[in-house]
Amino acid sequence: MGFELTVVLRVVSTTLAQATVFDAPLAAELFLIGRVLFGSVLAFNGLNHFLDVEGMTEYADSKGVPKPRGAVVTTGGMLVVGGLGTALGLVPTFSTGAVATFLLVVTPIMHDFWAIPAAQRDQEVIHFTKNATMFGAALVLLALSATAWPYAL
Repeated sequence: MGFELTVVLRVVSTTLAQATVFDAPLAAELFLIGRVLFGSVLAFNGLNHFLDVEGMTEYADSKGVPKPRGAVVTTGGMLVVGGLGTALGLVPTFSTGAVATFLLVVTPIMHDFWAIPAAQRDQEVIHFTKNATMFGAALVLLALSATAWPYAL
C-alpha cells in the first residue's frame, strides 16, 4: 500500500509540475496580447526619452536628478530594451527586471506629488499611480519569467 501511494503521489506531483498557468483556454493568447500591449507602451515611452532628450533632461534636472542627461538616456534604454523584450518574450527575467527596476527607482523621484505645490499635485498623483500600477504588472511578469512564455521568440 505504501509503494502504490508513493507512485500515485509522484505521478500527481509530476503532472502538476508540468501544468502551467497558460493551459487554461485562451490563456496563452491573452498573455501574449497583454505583454505586447504592456511592453510596446513602455518601449514607446523609452523612445520618447531619445526623441526629447533636452526636454526630459530639463525635467529631470528640475527634480534634482544628478547627471540628468545620462539618467534620461539610461532610463530610455531600460524602457526600450525592457519593453521590447517583454513584448517579444526575449530574456523575460532581464526584460521585466529592467522595467520593474526603472519603475521602482524613477516613480518616487520623478512623481513626488507629496513634495510639490497643490496646484501641480493632481498630474503627479496620476503619473505616480499609473507607474505604481505598471510596477505591479512588471512584478507579476517577473514572477512568471522563469516559466516558458507562450509565443516567445
